Amino acid sequence: MLVLTRKPGEGLRIGEDIIIKIIEVKGGGIRLGIEAPKDLKIYRQEVYERIRQENIGAASNWTIDDLDQLTDNISTIRKRKK
Repeated sequence: MLVLTRKPGEGLRIGEDIIIKIIEVKGGGIRLGIEAPKDLKIYRQEVYERIRQENIGAASNWTIDDLDQLTDNISTIRKRKK
């Protein structure tokens, strides 16, 4: 992990497309500004972890029979479109 010290108004660049700026340091928090391509999804870590856990939970409810049925349904839909 890279650890840097930055002051308000300073920032850092990740690759060519991402800029992170320190907007404000107040109390126990830091406000960050992020400039990134619009198609790049940016999540707070706790939100990302919750999404990840929900996806794992949803995927664990599937059986092989469910997946076979889904495959059959997709094949039927594709045949109708032709």
